[in-house]
Amino acid sequence: MSAPGTVDIRPMTEADLEGVLAIEQASFSHPWRREHFLHELASSHSFPFVAVVEGSVGGYVCLMSLFEEAEILDIAVAPHLRGRGIARALLEHAVAMARGRLAGIMRLEVRVSNRAAIALYERFGFSRSGMRPKYYEGVEDALLMEKLLSTDC
Repeated sequence: MSAPGTVDIRPMTEADLEGVLAIEQASFSHPWRREHFLHELASSHSFPFVAVVEGSVGGYVCLMSLFEEAEILDIAVAPHLRGRGIARALLEHAVAMARGRLAGIMRLEVRVSNRAAIALYERFGFSRSGMRPKYYEGVEDALLMEKLLSTDC
């Protein structure tokens, strides 16, 4: 058992999906369904992880890594646990995993209205690389971001 307040990152399992789905539904207006996560669990190019806080799933990240590219497909933290560094821990883990798979770049997309996430990604070294107009529900733009993965950061 971990000390109170610590975050343990481990591979996601099917047993985690109830907690993951609850966070997903609380975090997004068009959440992924169970089938999306099952696909990530089954794919040889996907690396889904959960952040366990005090014995429960407190967040997750779905990373795809293929050849020299990695992409964060989905990341979220339970609303009541936000602001505690869990997203940062998940990002650090995803970057370490991508580097371990020899990826040279990591990409993601985020709603332009999600200022907190954009600020976190920029603090973490991601830069703005493009825009997908009306990507979300045909209404909201997606901001494309990327981070070069080198051994020094």
